[in-house]
Amino acid sequence: MLFKKPNPYYDPAKIHHTPTGFCNPEPFIIKQRDVFRWNWERLSQRLPRPPQQGYTEFARTWYQQPDFTLTNNRLWWISHATILLRLQECFIITDPVFSQRVSPVSFAGPKRRTQPAATITELPHVDVIALSHNHYDHLDKASIRQLAQRFPAITAVVPLGLKHKVRNLGVQNVIELDWWESVIIKDIQFHAVPAQHWSQRGIFDRNQSLWCGWIIQAKTSYTYFSGDTGFNEPMFQQIAERYPRIDMAAIQLGAYAPRWIMQNQHIDPYQAVMIFKILQCRQAIGMHWGAFELADEPIDEPPQLLAEACAQQHVPADRFESIKMGDSRLISA
Repeated sequence: MLFKKPNPYYDPAKIHHTPTGFCNPEPFIIKQRDVFRWNWERLSQRLPRPPQQGYTEFARTWYQQPDFTLTNNRLWWISHATILLRLQECFIITDPVFSQRVSPVSFAGPKRRTQPAATITELPHVDVIALSHNHYDHLDKASIRQLAQRFPAITAVVPLGLKHKVRNLGVQNVIELDWWESVIIKDIQFHAVPAQHWSQRGIFDRNQSLWCGWIIQAKTSYTYFSGDTGFNEPMFQQIAERYPRIDMAAIQLGAYAPRWIMQNQHIDPYQAVMIFKILQCRQAIGMHWGAFELADEPIDEPPQLLAEACAQQHVPADRFESIKMGDSRLISA
């Protein structure tokens, strides 16, 4: 309990609430000795290894110029977990990260290997930011400040505990939600759904803010954004029961190796396909890979494993795709 603040949102009737923060329905602990072991192993084994054709060719292969003039409900993959959605003339951006490092400091930490498909100044008018949690590769202060400066009327939807932080970054309209809560913005419904993960920005704030995925409901479609999550079949079954129709999904693929330390917090491509099937998605794209080396797999491995997983689980390759950064997909009802 040392250095733990009381949870102002605490509801003892909710299993993911604790007196000092939040937890997963099936809690897990990341032990410091395991983090030291992992860092030593990746250092001694020189992991992650570069992509097969090198970083320059990888970046060239997995990039295309985005076309934001395309009409109808649509998803663009910008980079990492940054997705741009156009739904009913409303533009929504998820976990906007445009910085060169995802770290408390600008001179150290995971550095960007591929550039975002567009800069903030090149984006169309963005109406809503949807944040999944506060890790540095999902909540990037510089990017949020720039978005708030360019779009003063922008609204942010965030999990519990992040309203004050995001308002301090210049976003005046911030709405906090707990799991299973919803809000309507510009005729779009934002539903915060569970994810199996954790939160932390500093030394003493672990799990003091919540984490989530998002179901974004337009008049004719449902889009799922996974954020970061480990695999928890009962949790995904719950989401499927409440939202039996998912027309488009953006599901995490990367940062899964080694499984002994990543399995509780990040899914691998095989589990991503399992989630695709549990949620009965009509279509999905893989995200959270190709930009930053956050774990031990090479950054070109996730799309290879996704293709293998789809074949093994009898999912047509054109239904769950690895697309280029800057590419887009129509969201059809």
